[in-house]
Amino acid sequence: MTADDVLSILSVLRHADVDIWIGGGWGIDALVGHQTRQHRDLDLMHRQSQEPAVAAALALAGFAETLDWRPVRFVVTDPHGREIDLHPLIFAADGSAVQASPAPERPFVYPAQCFVTGTILGTTVPCLSPEQQVYFHQGYEPADHDRHDMAQLREAFGLATHF
Repeated sequence: MTADDVLSILSVLRHADVDIWIGGGWGIDALVGHQTRQHRDLDLMHRQSQEPAVAAALALAGFAETLDWRPVRFVVTDPHGREIDLHPLIFAADGSAVQASPAPERPFVYPAQCFVTGTILGTTVPCLSPEQQVYFHQGYEPADHDRHDMAQLREAFGLATHF
């Protein structure tokens, strides 16, 4: 998944008039303002209420569903192997959101202030805050790319991370 791919996908979704935020590795690179590593996929959070429009726009762009773990997440892939990991969010009136988790009694929590912007190739993009990225990078054995991503946040924002 290249930076141009990310911007192209965001353009498709912008034209569909849906709200999305970048998480994962591309979200961290957006926060630091430049690409720091290669990315296998693109993680996007979206309003669960807009999921039909998200899925339809991506289908028109050649993506087909390849994994269904709803309500937690689902994945779409195109014929070129580009993969998007989609995370449906349910928003509250105060702008915060929750995402279902594999443990239904403990949903993932998104405070209203975690929805911020970053840049990819000089283009402003919606993404998750550094603090939210750290929140999602805990409770599991990290891979090398996770360690790399947390190092980027420590260096750029002075945040403490779990690894």
